[in-house]
Amino acid sequence: MGSLIPFQDLNVLPDPPTMTTAMLTPKIEPKLEPLDEPLENLQQTPQQQQLQQTTQGSFFSSTTPDNYSNSEHVPQPSGISPSEDNVYSEYFRVSELFRSAFAKRLQSYGDVLDPDSRAIVPVPQDSNALDSINPNSNNQVSKDIVSRRRSHHQRSGELVRVTDLGMEDQRYFRDVVRRTRMIYDSLRVFSMMEDEKRRLVDPGLNRRLRGDLRAASVMRDRGLWLNRDKRIVGSIPGVYIGDLFFFRMELCVVGMHGQAQAGIDYVPASQSSNGEPIATSIIVSGGYEDDEDAGDVIIYTGHGGQDKFSKQCVHQKLEGGNLALERSMHYGIEVRVIRGIKYEGGVTSKVYVYDGLYRIIDCWFDVGKSGFGVYKYKLLRIDGQAEMGSAVMRFALSLRTSPLAARPVGYLSLDISIKKENLPVLLFNDIDADQEPMYYDYLAKTVFPPFAFHQTGNGTGCDCVSGCVDDCFCAMKNGGEFAYDHNGILVRGKPLVFECGPFCRCPPTCRNRVTQKGLRNRLEVFRSRETGWGVRSLELIQAGAFICEYAGVVLTRDQAQILSMNGDTLIYPNRFSSRWAEWGDLSQIFTDYVRPSYPLVPPLDFAMDVSRMRNVACYMSHSTTPNVLVQFVLYDHNNLMFPHLMLFAMENIPPMRELSLDYGVADEWTGKLSICN
Repeated sequence: MGSLIPFQDLNVLPDPPTMTTAMLTPKIEPKLEPLDEPLENLQQTPQQQQLQQTTQGSFFSSTTPDNYSNSEHVPQPSGISPSEDNVYSEYFRVSELFRSAFAKRLQSYGDVLDPDSRAIVPVPQDSNALDSINPNSNNQVSKDIVSRRRSHHQRSGELVRVTDLGMEDQRYFRDVVRRTRMIYDSLRVFSMMEDEKRRLVDPGLNRRLRGDLRAASVMRDRGLWLNRDKRIVGSIPGVYIGDLFFFRMELCVVGMHGQAQAGIDYVPASQSSNGEPIATSIIVSGGYEDDEDAGDVIIYTGHGGQDKFSKQCVHQKLEGGNLALERSMHYGIEVRVIRGIKYEGGVTSKVYVYDGLYRIIDCWFDVGKSGFGVYKYKLLRIDGQAEMGSAVMRFALSLRTSPLAARPVGYLSLDISIKKENLPVLLFNDIDADQEPMYYDYLAKTVFPPFAFHQTGNGTGCDCVSGCVDDCFCAMKNGGEFAYDHNGILVRGKPLVFECGPFCRCPPTCRNRVTQKGLRNRLEVFRSRETGWGVRSLELIQAGAFICEYAGVVLTRDQAQILSMNGDTLIYPNRFSSRWAEWGDLSQIFTDYVRPSYPLVPPLDFAMDVSRMRNVACYMSHSTTPNVLVQFVLYDHNNLMFPHLMLFAMENIPPMRELSLDYGVADEWTGKLSICN
């Protein structure tokens, strides 16, 4: 079973070999996951080429590391000051640290690794032995790996396992992944918006742009794909169990799974140090009829032998990814498992969730349900990991449908808003007897003083009847472009967003009416041992989606000074960190990118009292790496001094993950968060 003879990979060469007889043979397709859209032809349309020319005006500065090339042949970028706040340079530094940990030459004792060596697979030191494994090597280093510049930078075959990262390094890697995914989401939405504009100019365009493919292509050209200079075995630094991805290409961007369509990602024998293919990750989503998924235990079917209707039509072979899984079992190498789950109401019909590390404990050749031979692998989840994200999603679904059946004990209220919100806001505490949130009056929207409406001048709005268009009055108020796409996703943050209001003639379904519609996801206020009270969603929240308003009673400066003397809880909006500037920041893509500065908002000189009346947002915890941002919005009046505080997701937030805000820096006098007195 452990044959070391290199075979052709069915994922790379899907067509069957030419037969000497005239017998018809079905076309063998790579293992496509259900509901996946096939990748488009690599040849670009003239419209895509035009966008390519627009987005490829320049590359990164020399301070950005090249994460594609072999580390031994790429010098560290010069001109980086230690005091610079450059996350990517820090990412390069930490990458060099753990990469150097594996620089020691590997030793081989047959198929048994030296216990003092940290090698993942044994590497033959004898050149003759290496030639016998890879007869095409010719004792020469492949130019494809050494070359610093390639048209599409080839992934490295160097296997590393990242361990023993300190807390500071974990934060840096998490921040790198977070920023990379933010760029991907922003660029994807931006590309779709640009495609819509081109289609309005030229209605004859029939082919729609795939924003996920476009964003991945541009980021690859800019060198923003992560972990291309290594093949990480085990956990990817900065990616947590339970993280969600809407697109397969996003998995490629962060280095979780390098195959855009195939379900098995592996190092080919031609790139492996010992001449054997090694699997690093798989995607489980029921792509094969013989798959069995019991959560912690998986019976995974190898790839190959299917037709375009996902039916097994020929026997599978022990080659490519199938052989790689067998070799990973032989060496005891763990693999990452990513589950594809059907999901309704999202930007795609499927969502991918990272469920942790598994070990392959058995492999055999069996007859499948269609009567053809298939390779099967039994995977067992490694103990001591966080709960599977797919299991959390199933549990959250049960809470949305029947919360008391899923959790009979702990609920204090099934709706603390008392139907003031579009959806119920649950209150849960299974830690102590604290019931504080029930003592406040629920406030769904911010209460402004009457003069805020009287000082807005003449009531003006757009004259759009069926919906706002790009050149309408409200679009001009926003600088000539709308802040949201047609799905209500924030394209990029701005100092202030003008939504259509009561003086506009457009219908409630207008794309420029988003935050005024209220709560869109089921939220739960829960008791936490770490943060006191916190907020989490029972549903998946897409990056850039509106969550809720931060509501309170608006006070003038004089009123705030009086109430602060009484010890009332006050919120100062001008002290929120400007996280809105990070969302949609494409300065790493476009050299001429300018941070939005219109419309100019004067310094906010008011406070919000939440001591007696508040909403669910007031229970969100503080974090220096938040997943929620504050965006100022106006819709019911035009007074720039009194905007609404609207909250948007900065990343794809899985169900049951706590929501967090950056309330600002600590007050140097009191040591408390400056957002509150």
